[in-house]
Amino acid sequence: MGVMERRKRRAFTREFKAETVRLVVDGKRTVGEVARDLDLTESALRLWVHQAEVDAGRGKPGELTTAEREELQQLRREVKTLRLEREILKQAAAFFAKENG
Repeated sequence: MGVMERRKRRAFTREFKAETVRLVVDGKRTVGEVARDLDLTESALRLWVHQAEVDAGRGKPGELTTAEREELQQLRREVKTLRLEREILKQAAAFFAKENG
């Protein structure tokens, strides 16, 4: 038996994920069947189905919806940028204080 190759990470549209989840949620097909037919991993599809449940308000308390996750990512990027800008301004202020002092 050979070494299992790691599957290349792929990106899927929201529409594709929603349609794929619908195939499972409608109850006509299992996660395994849909995953095999669409060449997806079962674990990825299970995550999509779970996230759809959270987005529909049926998640556990504290679980983030997709919109909340996206907002959190955006806010973290902004904080990172602001911290970098603040550090640059502190260094510039120190530089000019030395020059003028």
